[in-house]
Amino acid sequence: MGRLEAIWIKRAHRGPMDPATAAILVAGRGIAGNADQGRRRQVTLIEREVWDRLMAGLDGPVDPSARRANLMVSGVPLANTRERTLRIGKCRIRVRGETRPCERMDEALDGLREAMSADWGGGVFGEVLDDGEIHVGDPVVFEEHDQ
Repeated sequence: MGRLEAIWIKRAHRGPMDPATAAILVAGRGIAGNADQGRRRQVTLIEREVWDRLMAGLDGPVDPSARRANLMVSGVPLANTRERTLRIGKCRIRVRGETRPCERMDEALDGLREAMSADWGGGVFGEVLDDGEIHVGDPVVFEEHDQ
């Protein structure tokens, strides 16, 4: 079983990623208070293990908020999980696809964009299926029937 390691809320387009210990998920919309609402990419997720591997390979002590994802999970591989359902606490998120890194990654650390381009290194984006509150430390697991 995995764990929710971090939550970030982006309150304005291209704005800072504000850390949070909890967030309200709104089905079909995303994270309450987040700038991106109701689109196909309602929430974005990165994997702690992948981030740590990228930082070691680039010798970069960059904070994971630089990825500009909403959630960081550990213990749950995100690669190749399109259309699987991830449960975080009591809420579910349907993975819709791979998040491709943009030019802002190289602003954070030279070479990061290219390093993230392979093997789903930029994480995933998804659709929120349930209303509810999530907290840092919540368990994270893929639903069995999706395998």
